[in-house]
Parts: sequence; structure tokens; C-alpha cells
Amino acid sequence: MMEFKKLVPYREALKLLLDDINEIEDTEKVPLREAVGRVLAEDIVTEFDIPPFDRAAVDGYAIRAEDTFQAREYNPIELTVIEEVPAGNVAKEEVTTGKAIKVLTGTRIPKGANAVIMQEMVKREGDKIYVLRPVAPGQNIAFTGEDVKKGEVVLRKGTILRPQDVAMLKALGIKKVPVKVKPKVGIIITGSELIEEPSEEGFKEGKIVETNSIMLQGLVEKFFGEPILYGVLPDDESIIKETLEKAKNECDIVLITGGSAFGDKDYAHKFVNLLFHGTTIKPGRPFGYGEKVFIMSGYPVSVFAQFNLFVKHALAKMVGAQNYEVKVKAILQDDIPSQLGRYEFIKIYYENGIARVIKKKGSGILSSLLASNAYLEIPEDSEGYRRGEEVWITLY
Repeated sequence: MMEFKKLVPYREALKLLLDDINEIEDTEKVPLREAVGRVLAEDIVTEFDIPPFDRAAVDGYAIRAEDTFQAREYNPIELTVIEEVPAGNVAKEEVTTGKAIKVLTGTRIPKGANAVIMQEMVKREGDKIYVLRPVAPGQNIAFTGEDVKKGEVVLRKGTILRPQDVAMLKALGIKKVPVKVKPKVGIIITGSELIEEPSEEGFKEGKIVETNSIMLQGLVEKFFGEPILYGVLPDDESIIKETLEKAKNECDIVLITGGSAFGDKDYAHKFVNLLFHGTTIKPGRPFGYGEKVFIMSGYPVSVFAQFNLFVKHALAKMVGAQNYEVKVKAILQDDIPSQLGRYEFIKIYYENGIARVIKKKGSGILSSLLASNAYLEIPEDSEGYRRGEEVWITLY
């Protein structure tokens, strides 16, 4: 185990961690209403064309395009309407020369028709319409398979399902979708100074309100996991050891906050065979990992950084998630100096292509996270960035 005087470079630490994490093979089928945010467990292949037939793309009249080639506003072409097709029905008649059938958007194209003219492009008098301009063959028709074709892979394994994805699954007739089982993530909070709610009496005794549990539960849920809270523990060596062992046995991974350094009350590292302990990241340097246990800081900003730089990547690997980060290019509005040998997590407010650095600093300044919506990573070999530089940032 490496102590803090031998900090492990961030990328090296991340590789050690990810090499120790395996993808979970277990899958389950969930109803579409519960599928948004879940990770698809297999490719989805269409069994039929969408649309399954040629259909009208607008409200109007199904016609033979050839009948309209000479149509002009000064030379309207007269056609006879032989049928009007209600929504959800199909035409009984066939379109022949000089004839038209009124259709609605989505109506199956009647036999004999090869175009649809928008109703705004004609004048109607009784059973006659007067076409004021020509239309081309195929105009205003959504053809069979135009959306997706039979046998096409429409969604790939590893896709994080969005509302539009489940809409497509419904169109394919899928009622339950195969997804990866959520990893069970144990959350242990340590610190004798922590209380559940603010109180004047507690503050007089030097207590502080515990916030990491609710934040970590939300982050775990956002990144594919099922959080299991093991409570807020006092700085008691035996209690921490017992709880940690229980969580290790019951969960796929465990997050434990507080006591991540080497102080007299820092116990967590004593009960885990760590691959590394102490990294070059700032904030959150005392981060450690081993035996599927993530030893994290007690300060909320450090915990947030440690989760984004380490834990979310582990969870994504566990479920095989693809494209789970949203990265954008932005122009910096501030100089950001950095120290060589340090991997910095810089809080950013991003808007309209511009990145502004959040000036509030400190691992315990929770409001700095509220003011930000993205972060910038500055690697160990960089001395920072200048105002006006274009950089990649990660949204959250």
C-alpha cells in the first residue's frame, strides 16, 4: 500500500481500479415505463419495417402525380374526390386518372396513388378539388421501412435508454426490455461529528450536518447503481470493521466516506487490502481503493470529485454502459493556473459555449457545487489554461 508521500498518478490509479472491476453478466427484463436510464443488455433488432406500409406524411389528397404536372395557379387541374378515409382506416377505392382520395397523416396510401398533395395546396368545391401546383411522384409519402427496416439494429447493447429510445421499443411491440441488473452499492458514512439535522445544540457541540449519504445515493442512482445505506457510524474501529465486512458481503462495491487519511480516527484503510491509497487528484487526494471498496474523503466537494473521477467509471464498466459522459468544447473566461504533478478537478459553470470557473474553493464548500454544472480536468503535466483557450469539459 502506498502512503500519501507516494501519490499514485490519477490515470494509473484509475487503470488499477478498472482492471480490478468486471462487467456484471446478470440481466433482467423491465417494463418500458421503468427502462429510462437503464443500460440495454443486448442489441435490439427490428422484426418488421417501420412504417410497415407506405403512408401519408401530411393531411391532404392521395393522387397520381402525373395528373398535376400541368397544374398552375392560373391553370388549376380538376380532380374528383371519390372517397374520404377516416383516421385508422384504409381506402376501399383505387386512385385512377383524374381521381383523388382524401387522407390524413399516417393513412395507408391507397392503391394507384403515388403522391399526396397537401390540403392547403388545393381548392375544394363539393366533390371536386382544384390543384394549384404540381407534385412529384413520392411527394409527402413516408415509405415502408423509411424509419427503420426489418433486420436493422436500432439500439445497441450498452445504450443508456432515453425516453425516445423506449418510444421506439414500444413501436417495435416490445413490452419488457432486457437491461443490466443494477450493481448493489453499499454506502457507509463515518464521523462522530455528524448529525442528521441542523440544531443549535448540536452546533454548540461542534457537530455538522451529514450530507454525503443523500448525495452519494443520488449519484449512484444516476450512474446505474442501487444504493444501500449502512448508516452514519461513529469513529469506532470495531463498528466500522463489522459494518464494512457486512457491506462487502452483501454488495458489489462499497463506498465509505470519512477517515480516508492516516489520522488516529481513520480506520477504514486498516480493513481493506488496498491497491493504492493516495492519488494526485485535487480535491480528494486521500482516495483509496481495494477489494471493491472505495475509501473516500469526508468533505462533500472531495466526495463529489472522487465519485466523478473514479466511482462512476467503475459503475459504467460494471454495466457495460456506453457514452455515459457528456463532454463539450468551451471557451475559458478565466485563467486557471495549476501545479505540475497535480490532477485538478475544476468546477465550471457552462453556458452558450463559455466556461466560467467557480471562484468558491474548499472541499467543504457545498454551495460551490450548486453554482456549477460541469467540470474541467487538468492533468499532472499541465500548468493550467489561459483565458480564451478552448477546452473539453464534462457536464453534470
